[in-house]
Amino acid sequence: MRPLIAGNWKMHGSLRDAGVLAEGVRAGGAGARAELLVCPPFPYLVPVGGALGSDVALGGQDCHAAAKGAHTGDVAAAMLRDVGASYVILGHSERRADHGETDSVVRAKAEAALAAGLTPIVCVGESEAQRVVGEAEAVVTLQLDGSLPEGFAEAGGVVAYEPVWAIGTGLTPTEVEIAAMHATIRANLEKHFAAAGAKLRILYGGSVKPGNAKGILALPHVDGALVGGASLVAGDFLAIAAGVPDAA
Repeated sequence: MRPLIAGNWKMHGSLRDAGVLAEGVRAGGAGARAELLVCPPFPYLVPVGGALGSDVALGGQDCHAAAKGAHTGDVAAAMLRDVGASYVILGHSERRADHGETDSVVRAKAEAALAAGLTPIVCVGESEAQRVVGEAEAVVTLQLDGSLPEGFAEAGGVVAYEPVWAIGTGLTPTEVEIAAMHATIRANLEKHFAAAGAKLRILYGGSVKPGNAKGILALPHVDGALVGGASLVAGDFLAIAAGVPDAA
């Protein structure tokens, strides 16, 4: 499977910043060993999509579970698809924490994404307290069980493991810890989806930087990265993508 390097721009930047960043990613993204994806804030989807060209995919940072309706401030999956998005990030820890999103909410959103023809990137991850008491794998397993809908594997859905305590903190799990969690996630995907689960991409996210990307991306069952802060600098984002092993 081709690795995926996804940039989550979160709530950063201006229209001008978004255009400059998109052009920088496009200029350096041709011929990358990995599939490149950027997920800008909603207001910038159209101009960023136009600036990216055909070599870099466009994605949304969230979608509503409903196809339409009285949901002020929300965005339907079909709307994302309509403006050129092919992916959508769902269940990010910041959504789970800031908006109280449960596994069942994430699952409903993933179902909506699949119905609209989008590839969902479903995020899972434990807090520092959960890891300290030895509950990390159990927490992530429960999130997977509750968040992934039927049809996820057939549509090539993506799972992103983001330890909550490593997001935006500069802290990163050891490579041994990352490999162990990705092996747990792979086993869960194979349990749920049989052989198809072995082919799904599992991304690592959580303070991914050019300096640590090569080692992380070489680990078993790490099929790419979901990049936060480093995706806001085109050179850093492209350097992370360049860390994908030659044989990937």
